[in-house]
Amino acid sequence: MADGRTPGGSGEPGTPGPDAGAPVPAVRPFLVTAGRVAGTATGRTMPVETQVIATAKGLQALGRLSFEEHDIVAACAVPQSIAELAARLKLHLNVVRVLAEDLRTAGRLAVHVPDSAATHDASVLRRVIDGLRAIPDSRGVLRDTD
Repeated sequence: MADGRTPGGSGEPGTPGPDAGAPVPAVRPFLVTAGRVAGTATGRTMPVETQVIATAKGLQALGRLSFEEHDIVAACAVPQSIAELAARLKLHLNVVRVLAEDLRTAGRLAVHVPDSAATHDASVLRRVIDGLRAIPDSRGVLRDTD
């Protein structure tokens, strides 16, 4: 700030804010994507449930990819969703969307967008919720039901 205080700080000049000890990403998301935002040639973003899997071409190119692209293709040796990738790699969801679209265009990822009618079906959502509740937490305890 102009008066020497840090945003969210205690008001004393040079006093760190509440997140002073938190790790800060070395590279900002807009740098990873060169300022591009999520969107495909059709102008729509990939839904979070879009499944991606590495192609043989992608796995062969691992050594020539950027860090983030390498991590995405390596993680996609088994199919997973855009949301799972973002969580697993600790990357912003839109960064994963942009890079996944780049990798798809280059033939390094196969992308399978689910049928929108099925994703808006309430019974599918109920099964997803039930499946998530069936996963034990870190202590091995199942979550309560409704």
